[in-house]
Amino acid sequence: MNYMLIMRATDEAVDAYKEIPFEQVIEAMGKYNESMIKAGVLAAGEGLTDAAEGFVVDFSAETPLITDGPYGETKELFNGFWILEVSSREEAAEWASRAPLGPGSFLEVRRVTDASDFPADNEWIEKEAGWREEQAQRAQQ
Repeated sequence: MNYMLIMRATDEAVDAYKEIPFEQVIEAMGKYNESMIKAGVLAAGEGLTDAAEGFVVDFSAETPLITDGPYGETKELFNGFWILEVSSREEAAEWASRAPLGPGSFLEVRRVTDASDFPADNEWIEKEAGWREEQAQRAQQ
């Protein structure tokens, strides 16, 4: 099973983060990532740039509206993510609880869907499986 850990923070946590030397932050995250790599559970993970560099595409109207960041409140934004390959929800929770985050920070943990979550006889699910196989073959070349 794959689980996504979505990193979020309050304004206070963001301010506290700015007070920590950047090298210390990188070292803590590096050690956390290394522990997951050594355990064979880290499938992916990335940090994100500041929301001011992003934008939102709103589909409420007939023509989608693009709004530049920053957008929303800090607690609504996410700052990065990890995707873990683990055997259970409990194992995902255990890894999430080890993240080097402080007060005001939190992780939303969600299972990533896979083909077994959808009807196998659906045309688009079958196409998706084929696309993923093609992508895997290209990656091996």
